[in-house]
Amino acid sequence: MSAGPVPHKEFGTFLPIGNGGWIMSETAPHPQATYAYNRQAALAAERTGLDFVMSMAKWRGYGGRTDHWGQTLESMTMTAALAEATERVQVWATVHTNLFHPALVAKMFATLDQVSGGRCGMNVVVGAYEDEFAQMGQWREDFTHDDRYRYTQEWMRLVDRLWTEDSVTHHGEFFTLDDCRSRPHPARRPTLIAAGTSPAGLRFQAAHCDGSFLTAPDLPGLRRANDEVKALAAGQGRSIRTYAMLTVVLEETDAAARAAFAEYGRGYDREAITAMKLSWGLPLERAMSMTAGDEAHEAFQTAVVVGGPDSVTEQVLELVGQTGLDGVMLVFPDYLRDLPVFGELVLPRLRAQT
Repeated sequence: MSAGPVPHKEFGTFLPIGNGGWIMSETAPHPQATYAYNRQAALAAERTGLDFVMSMAKWRGYGGRTDHWGQTLESMTMTAALAEATERVQVWATVHTNLFHPALVAKMFATLDQVSGGRCGMNVVVGAYEDEFAQMGQWREDFTHDDRYRYTQEWMRLVDRLWTEDSVTHHGEFFTLDDCRSRPHPARRPTLIAAGTSPAGLRFQAAHCDGSFLTAPDLPGLRRANDEVKALAAGQGRSIRTYAMLTVVLEETDAAARAAFAEYGRGYDREAITAMKLSWGLPLERAMSMTAGDEAHEAFQTAVVVGGPDSVTEQVLELVGQTGLDGVMLVFPDYLRDLPVFGELVLPRLRAQT
């Protein structure tokens, strides 16, 4: 998936393109949605030796006391700038297929291929959260979950054709192209990745993508999702790499890390968290319910490892060892403080053992 030899396990970071990063709390660090901050984080990731940086696409925040993700940058534009600012690290941008025509995206990523010297990747997202797109008049009430993936299948095939064919004519269910031309073609096909564990999502990833971001409530669930998408890809004569997201609360000692985790959790933004869950389509009563006796975890949008360098190393090794994942996308409370420490005290040990 990368321009050079691919390590056995890849480690990257999910950039804080939205204010607040990935912790929904008044008492956690609050990264700002600025290019300056994200540029510093991307350069720190490169100096640290991470393999990739990725940014999400988000068009509407969740409010609350923290105005979580009320301010966001645009992923493809920012990635083009980061491609120029960096030299080695892979740069992956997110595209919502329901907002961008395939001919536009084909041209944008052919450009990004040149800017990055072949280091770019596309995170393909099937827009699913109604409020983000209804505000623009870009939400189709008649589309089911499977309809959105059928649409994205056609969208993806057209992008691939435009990257390789001089002229594309297509009269399909969702798109019409007549002698559509998009040159130059990318010198190297951008890395394609997608997320999701629904049957339709896994089938799409297995058919089109180089990488799959997976979620599950526990390690056995991640193992099952890892095995399933790899089997689906193998059935089509393809291979696919698998990843999961992980928040790292890293301090000098386990006790200090536990204290930081508790402090970040103490200020959880219940209003923003509820709005996020409602965007997933959960009923209001369920969205408003908290994890009984463990409210601190509600502030975090991913699985979390907490500890000093030894403990964090052991927990990450357990994650990749038990699940078969090929990589981990890391989230940090304070990227500019935490990334260098992780790179010095944890990443070399992960590299040595994976």
